[in-house]
Amino acid sequence: MDDSTATSHDRVLAQSAAGGWMFFLEAARDIRTTGALAPSGRALAHALTEPVRSQAGRRLNVLEAGAGTGSVTRSLIHQLPVGSRLDIVEANPRFTDRLRHLVRTHPGLAGQPGQARVHHAYVEELDTGHRYDAIISGLPFANFAPRQVEAIMGRYLELLRPGGVLAYFAYRGSRQARTLLSLASRAQARRQQAAEEVLADYQRHYATGRSTVWANLPPADVWQLQRPVERAPGASRESAAAAADR
Repeated sequence: MDDSTATSHDRVLAQSAAGGWMFFLEAARDIRTTGALAPSGRALAHALTEPVRSQAGRRLNVLEAGAGTGSVTRSLIHQLPVGSRLDIVEANPRFTDRLRHLVRTHPGLAGQPGQARVHHAYVEELDTGHRYDAIISGLPFANFAPRQVEAIMGRYLELLRPGGVLAYFAYRGSRQARTLLSLASRAQARRQQAAEEVLADYQRHYATGRSTVWANLPPADVWQLQRPVERAPGASRESAAAAADR
Protein backbone atom coordinates (compact mmCIF):
# COMPACT_ATOMS: atom_id res chain seq x y z
CA MET A 1 0.00 0.00 0.00
CA ASP A 2 1.49 3.35 -1.04
CA ASP A 3 1.29 6.54 1.03
CA SER A 4 -1.61 8.00 -0.96
CA THR A 5 -3.67 4.82 -0.53
CA ALA A 6 -2.92 4.72 3.18
CA THR A 7 -3.91 8.37 3.52
CA SER A 8 -7.24 7.78 1.75
CA HIS A 9 -7.94 4.70 3.89
CA ASP A 10 -7.12 6.59 7.09
CA ARG A 11 -9.41 9.43 6.02
CA VAL A 12 -12.32 7.05 5.50
CA LEU A 13 -11.73 5.45 8.92
CA ALA A 14 -11.59 8.85 10.60
CA GLN A 15 -14.83 9.93 8.92
CA SER A 16 -16.51 6.71 10.01
CA ALA A 17 -15.43 7.17 13.65
CA ALA A 18 -16.58 10.80 13.68
CA GLY A 19 -19.86 9.73 12.12
CA GLY A 20 -20.49 7.35 14.99
CA TRP A 21 -20.19 10.14 17.54
CA MET A 22 -22.40 12.43 15.47
CA PHE A 23 -25.06 9.71 15.18
CA PHE A 24 -25.02 9.24 18.96
CA LEU A 25 -25.47 12.98 19.54
CA GLU A 26 -28.35 13.16 17.05
CA ALA A 27 -29.99 10.16 18.71
CA ALA A 28 -29.73 11.91 22.06
CA ARG A 29 -31.34 14.98 20.46
CA ASP A 30 -34.23 13.06 18.85
CA ILE A 31 -34.29 9.26 19.14
CA ARG A 32 -37.75 9.14 17.47
CA THR A 33 -36.46 10.27 14.08
CA THR A 34 -32.95 8.83 14.36
CA GLY A 35 -34.22 5.40 15.36
CA ALA A 36 -31.11 3.97 17.04
CA LEU A 37 -28.20 4.88 19.28
CA ALA A 38 -25.50 3.84 16.79
CA PRO A 39 -25.07 3.59 13.02
CA SER A 40 -25.65 0.28 11.24
CA GLY A 41 -22.75 -2.12 11.73
CA ARG A 42 -20.74 -3.71 8.93
CA ALA A 43 -22.73 -6.95 8.96
CA LEU A 44 -26.05 -5.10 8.67
CA ALA A 45 -24.67 -2.84 5.92
CA HIS A 46 -23.50 -5.93 4.04
CA ALA A 47 -26.94 -7.55 4.26
CA LEU A 48 -28.77 -4.38 3.23
CA THR A 49 -26.63 -3.89 0.12
CA GLU A 50 -27.10 -7.43 -1.20
CA PRO A 51 -29.55 -6.23 -3.92
CA VAL A 52 -26.70 -4.18 -5.42
CA ARG A 53 -24.25 -7.08 -5.39
CA SER A 54 -26.84 -9.43 -6.90
CA GLN A 55 -27.21 -7.11 -9.90
CA ALA A 56 -23.49 -6.56 -10.46
CA GLY A 57 -22.29 -6.44 -14.04
CA ARG A 58 -24.59 -3.71 -15.32
CA ARG A 59 -25.21 -0.06 -14.62
CA LEU A 60 -27.66 0.51 -11.80
CA ASN A 61 -29.76 3.32 -10.41
CA VAL A 62 -29.59 2.99 -6.61
CA LEU A 63 -31.43 4.98 -3.95
CA GLU A 64 -30.44 5.06 -0.29
CA ALA A 65 -33.07 6.52 2.05
CA GLY A 66 -32.36 7.55 5.63
CA ALA A 67 -28.60 7.38 5.19
CA GLY A 68 -27.72 8.95 8.55
CA THR A 69 -23.99 9.56 8.81
CA GLY A 70 -23.18 7.24 5.90
CA SER A 71 -22.29 3.87 7.42
CA VAL A 72 -24.24 2.03 4.70
CA THR A 73 -23.37 4.67 2.10
CA ARG A 74 -19.68 3.77 2.35
CA SER A 75 -20.50 0.15 1.65
CA LEU A 76 -22.66 1.14 -1.33
CA ILE A 77 -19.93 3.31 -2.84
CA HIS A 78 -17.52 0.37 -2.89
CA GLN A 79 -20.10 -1.91 -4.53
CA LEU A 80 -21.51 0.38 -7.23
CA PRO A 81 -20.87 -0.96 -10.74
CA VAL A 82 -19.03 1.41 -13.07
CA GLY A 83 -21.36 4.01 -14.58
CA SER A 84 -24.04 3.57 -11.93
CA ARG A 85 -25.95 6.38 -10.20
CA LEU A 86 -26.45 6.69 -6.44
CA ASP A 87 -29.07 9.04 -4.99
CA ILE A 88 -28.98 9.56 -1.23
CA VAL A 89 -31.95 11.12 0.56
CA GLU A 90 -31.80 12.28 4.18
CA ALA A 91 -34.22 14.53 6.11
CA ASN A 92 -31.86 15.51 8.96
CA PRO A 93 -29.96 18.64 7.83
CA ARG A 94 -26.87 17.88 9.94
CA PHE A 95 -26.66 14.38 8.50
CA THR A 96 -27.21 15.82 5.02
CA ASP A 97 -24.21 18.13 5.40
CA ARG A 98 -22.07 15.22 6.52
CA LEU A 99 -23.21 13.05 3.62
CA ARG A 100 -22.36 15.77 1.12
CA HIS A 101 -18.88 16.00 2.62
CA LEU A 102 -18.59 12.20 2.34
CA VAL A 103 -19.56 12.28 -1.34
CA ARG A 104 -17.08 15.10 -2.07
CA THR A 105 -14.14 13.43 -0.35
CA HIS A 106 -14.60 9.65 -0.60
CA PRO A 107 -11.75 8.15 -2.69
CA GLY A 108 -14.15 5.66 -4.27
CA LEU A 109 -15.90 8.54 -6.05
CA ALA A 110 -12.76 10.34 -7.19
CA GLY A 111 -12.91 11.26 -10.88
CA GLN A 112 -16.65 10.44 -11.06
CA PRO A 113 -18.44 13.76 -10.50
CA GLY A 114 -22.18 13.44 -10.26
CA GLN A 115 -22.21 9.69 -9.69
CA ALA A 116 -23.57 10.22 -6.17
CA ARG A 117 -26.04 12.96 -5.24
CA VAL A 118 -27.36 13.91 -1.80
CA HIS A 119 -30.92 15.21 -1.42
CA HIS A 120 -32.18 16.97 1.71
CA ALA A 121 -35.80 15.80 1.68
CA TYR A 122 -38.32 13.28 2.94
CA VAL A 123 -38.41 10.25 0.67
CA GLU A 124 -42.18 10.63 0.21
CA GLU A 125 -41.45 13.97 -1.50
CA LEU A 126 -38.40 12.87 -3.50
CA ASP A 127 -38.68 13.26 -7.26
CA THR A 128 -35.44 12.75 -9.18
CA GLY A 129 -37.11 11.70 -12.42
CA HIS A 130 -35.52 8.24 -12.11
CA ARG A 131 -36.70 4.71 -11.37
CA TYR A 132 -34.40 2.53 -9.27
CA ASP A 133 -33.01 -0.98 -9.60
CA ALA A 134 -32.40 -1.10 -5.84
CA ILE A 135 -33.59 0.94 -2.87
CA ILE A 136 -31.72 0.60 0.43
CA SER A 137 -33.76 1.92 3.35
CA GLY A 138 -32.34 2.88 6.73
CA LEU A 139 -35.52 4.61 7.90
CA PRO A 140 -36.70 3.76 11.46
CA PHE A 141 -40.15 2.38 10.62
CA ALA A 142 -40.67 1.36 14.26
CA ASN A 143 -40.75 5.05 15.19
CA PHE A 144 -43.29 6.12 12.56
CA ALA A 145 -47.07 6.29 12.64
CA PRO A 146 -48.81 3.67 10.45
CA ARG A 147 -49.91 6.32 7.92
CA GLN A 148 -46.27 7.42 7.52
CA VAL A 149 -45.16 3.83 6.95
CA GLU A 150 -47.88 3.42 4.32
CA ALA A 151 -46.82 6.63 2.55
CA ILE A 152 -43.14 5.66 2.52
CA MET A 153 -43.69 2.10 1.34
CA GLY A 154 -46.06 3.28 -1.37
CA ARG A 155 -43.48 5.77 -2.58
CA TYR A 156 -40.76 3.11 -2.58
CA LEU A 157 -42.86 0.96 -4.92
CA GLU A 158 -43.46 3.95 -7.19
CA LEU A 159 -39.72 4.66 -7.34
CA LEU A 160 -38.71 1.06 -8.07
CA ARG A 161 -38.57 -0.08 -11.67
CA PRO A 162 -40.49 -3.32 -12.39
CA GLY A 163 -38.31 -6.09 -10.98
CA GLY A 164 -36.43 -3.66 -8.72
CA VAL A 165 -35.66 -4.65 -5.13
CA LEU A 166 -36.18 -2.82 -1.82
CA ALA A 167 -34.11 -3.80 1.23
CA TYR A 168 -34.97 -2.52 4.71
CA PHE A 169 -34.40 -3.67 8.27
CA ALA A 170 -36.23 -3.91 11.58
CA TYR A 171 -34.62 -4.40 14.97
CA ARG A 172 -35.69 -7.61 16.69
CA GLY A 173 -37.75 -7.33 19.89
CA SER A 174 -37.98 -3.52 19.93
CA ARG A 175 -41.76 -3.45 20.51
CA GLN A 176 -41.55 -5.95 23.36
CA ALA A 177 -38.71 -3.96 24.92
CA ARG A 178 -40.77 -0.76 24.80
CA THR A 179 -43.67 -2.50 26.53
CA LEU A 180 -41.43 -3.75 29.33
CA LEU A 181 -39.65 -0.45 29.92
CA SER A 182 -42.64 1.42 31.35
CA LEU A 183 -46.41 1.68 31.33
CA ALA A 184 -46.10 4.97 29.43
CA SER A 185 -44.47 3.10 26.54
CA ARG A 186 -47.47 0.86 25.94
CA ALA A 187 -49.08 3.44 23.67
CA GLN A 188 -45.86 3.54 21.65
CA ALA A 189 -45.83 -0.25 21.51
CA ARG A 190 -49.40 -0.26 20.14
CA ARG A 191 -48.44 2.32 17.53
CA GLN A 192 -45.41 0.23 16.57
CA GLN A 193 -47.57 -2.88 16.29
CA ALA A 194 -49.90 -1.03 13.91
CA ALA A 195 -46.89 0.08 11.84
CA GLU A 196 -45.64 -3.52 11.75
CA GLU A 197 -49.03 -4.63 10.44
CA VAL A 198 -48.68 -2.20 7.54
CA LEU A 199 -45.24 -3.64 6.78
CA ALA A 200 -46.56 -7.19 7.11
CA ASP A 201 -49.13 -6.48 4.39
CA TYR A 202 -46.37 -5.36 2.03
CA GLN A 203 -44.32 -8.42 2.99
CA ARG A 204 -47.19 -10.74 2.11
CA HIS A 205 -47.52 -9.19 -1.34
CA TYR A 206 -43.91 -8.42 -2.31
CA ALA A 207 -41.36 -10.15 -0.03
CA THR A 208 -38.73 -12.34 -1.70
CA GLY A 209 -36.51 -12.99 1.30
CA ARG A 210 -35.61 -12.26 4.91
CA SER A 211 -32.40 -12.75 6.87
CA THR A 212 -31.37 -12.07 10.47
CA VAL A 213 -28.17 -10.19 11.25
CA TRP A 214 -27.21 -11.37 14.72
CA ALA A 215 -23.85 -9.56 14.58
CA ASN A 216 -25.55 -6.15 14.72
CA LEU A 217 -26.36 -4.32 17.97
CA PRO A 218 -29.24 -4.83 18.36
CA PRO A 219 -29.84 -7.80 16.03
CA ALA A 220 -31.98 -6.97 13.01
CA ASP A 221 -34.10 -8.65 10.37
CA VAL A 222 -33.39 -7.57 6.80
CA TRP A 223 -36.29 -7.84 4.36
CA GLN A 224 -36.16 -7.81 0.58
CA LEU A 225 -39.28 -6.83 -1.37
CA GLN A 226 -39.54 -6.81 -5.16
CA ARG A 227 -41.81 -4.77 -7.38
CA PRO A 228 -43.56 -7.20 -9.72
CA VAL A 229 -42.56 -7.27 -13.36
CA GLU A 230 -45.40 -5.89 -15.42
CA ARG A 231 -46.38 -8.41 -18.10
CA ALA A 232 -48.52 -7.62 -21.08
CA PRO A 233 -51.46 -10.00 -21.66
CA GLY A 234 -50.14 -13.18 -23.25
CA ALA A 235 -46.49 -12.30 -22.70
CA SER A 236 -44.21 -15.12 -21.64
CA ARG A 237 -42.23 -15.12 -18.41
CA GLU A 238 -39.03 -15.06 -20.46
CA SER A 239 -40.02 -11.90 -22.35
CA ALA A 240 -41.11 -10.21 -19.13
CA ALA A 241 -37.79 -11.03 -17.48
CA ALA A 242 -35.90 -9.70 -20.49
CA ALA A 243 -37.90 -6.46 -20.34
CA ALA A 244 -37.11 -6.04 -16.65
CA ASP A 245 -33.38 -6.33 -17.35
CA ARG A 246 -33.40 -3.54 -19.91
